[in-house]
This record gives sequence, C-alpha cells and structure tokens, in this order.
Amino acid sequence: MRDKGGIMRGGSRRSLITVLVQGVLVTSLIVVGAPPAFAAPHHGGGGGGGGGSGPITTGNDISYPQCGGSMPSGQAFGIVGVNGGLANNPNACLGPSSQYPNYAQSELYWASVTSTGVTAQPAASLYVNTADPGNLYNGILIGDWPSSSTSGDPYGTCTPETVTTSSGPASAGANSPACAWQYGFNVAAQDMARVTAAADAIDAQVGPGVVSDAASSYPWWLDVETANSWQSGTTGLEMNVADLQGMVAAFAAAGATVGAYSTSSQWNQITGGTNAVTLYNVTNSLYQIPEWVPGARSRSAAVSNCAQATFTGGVVTLTQWFGHPFDGDYVC
Repeated sequence: MRDKGGIMRGGSRRSLITVLVQGVLVTSLIVVGAPPAFAAPHHGGGGGGGGGSGPITTGNDISYPQCGGSMPSGQAFGIVGVNGGLANNPNACLGPSSQYPNYAQSELYWASVTSTGVTAQPAASLYVNTADPGNLYNGILIGDWPSSSTSGDPYGTCTPETVTTSSGPASAGANSPACAWQYGFNVAAQDMARVTAAADAIDAQVGPGVVSDAASSYPWWLDVETANSWQSGTTGLEMNVADLQGMVAAFAAAGATVGAYSTSSQWNQITGGTNAVTLYNVTNSLYQIPEWVPGARSRSAAVSNCAQATFTGGVVTLTQWFGHPFDGDYVC
C-alpha cells in the first residue's frame, strides 16, 4: 500500500523487514451487531469521484502516515490500517494513545462514526499487514516466531529446533509450515486485541457502545505485498500460504470475515496461487475470499478494475485508486 502501512502506489513501496532481536523490533515493516458480510457487488455508479449530485458512495482508506493530520470527510465508508507498516507494529492512532490521546484523533473513530454508510459496505473495515519472516533473518532470531502450536494447526505441530545464529547455536521454532501457520494465527490475534483496546479507549472518552470492540463487527483485509518479508522456494511458498491461512483461522474463530488486498502478480509470487479448494493437502481457506484490488490512478479506472480476473477465485469486492490527499475506494 502507498507507504501508509497499506496502500500500494503502482505496486511498490519501500522494502521493510520485520525482525525482533531479544524482544526489540529492528527495521531493516457503531454499535456491536451481527457479524458483517462483505458487500455484494452492485456494478453501479456512485458519487465521490466527481460527477453526479447524489450522495457519495465511495470510501477512503487511511493508516499511520495520516496520524496527527486531517482525515477524509463525507466518505460512505472508511478502511483503517491496524498496523504501523509492519505486521507486528501498531498504528499509533488506531485509537487514543500517548501520542494521540484524544478520541477525535482516532482513525477507528473516524471510520466508525463519521462514515455515512450509504452503501452496503460496512461503515468501518480494517486491514492488517502480513509477512512470513521465518525463524531467522541474517543470523538473527525472529523474536515472535512460535516454537509450539495449537491443536487446530492443520499442518501438524510446530516444534523447536536448533538453529545457527550469528552469535552461535540457539533454539527456535522450526522454519516449517506448522510454525508459519501459528505465526499468522498469533499475529492476527494480536491485531484483534489492538482493535479491542482502541475501541475501549475511545468508548472510555465518548461513552460505551459508540465504537464496537468486537473483531466480528468488522471485515478484515489481509494486505499481501512483496515488499514485506516472505519465504521463497517450494517450501517457502507453502509456508507463506500456511501463514496467511493461520491469520484467516484466527479471524474466523472470532466470527470475522476476511478478504485479501493484493494484485494478481504479488499474490501469486507470494503464495504460488491459491485458486484451488485444497492446497498442500489441507483445506485452502484462502480460496474464494473476497478481493480488494489496487493499482488504479483514477476513479474510472478503479471502476474498470472491478472486471479483473480474480487471484483467489473469489469476487472483486472493492477497488482502490490513488488520490490526493487520500486514496479512494469503490464498491464493485
């Protein structure tokens, strides 16, 4: 995504790697209701991009680069980045924080309360950064790589192994699909906890129930881009798929719906393609999930992108176009 912990600009962004060294990150990345569904395609027009006098039916997406600045207004829906550019970094203005203490500075509040909701798309949605760093990077242990897994891990059991670090032998979770699945599950669980904390902090200022703290109240989008850290090779692709499936499993367990923000080229480079019911001998939970497609430079081009061939075998639900000062999003 466009250097906002999310939105792609021409499919590129600065390269970031997620690494924890001895627990320290090193960068070398509204009311509670029934679980929402992704909006069904309406193949219609709408305001928000110029032309027409009806209500705006397009949305905007923002994340950490917009912290402390102005936010869009009049949008039909808002999509907010949960992370600060890396899969295990928080967005400092998702909710009130020490840096942005007032609820009015919260991007979750902006999407939930100020969106008009004139389309079937939920007023507020969320997107999360994704990555599969493996257990070791340039001789440094990945601090949050798991060494065990839950009984629900479809790839088996994540077990520890001895690895060679730049400072000598060390124990770490295996660089395996089982550990990758658990890593994705853990990252998604952490993201949901961040949203709960952000919503509770907002409600502490404005009153209970203004913003939902339930993960199931929001659609979640997996931001899948080659700029973040991923495994390579045949086994690496399997690990990447397992990692994303672990995230889907965590969100599904919380009752939340999940889609993918990516392009066909990036998605296929990272996963090897997921257009199958079964993949790597497990049920493919990435198959036919909804898609949010970037790459357009105008609203009209975003409308045209609704007809793109899908990379998950699902439906293109949203398309995005690069805009000033905020990117726009169109409901297909």
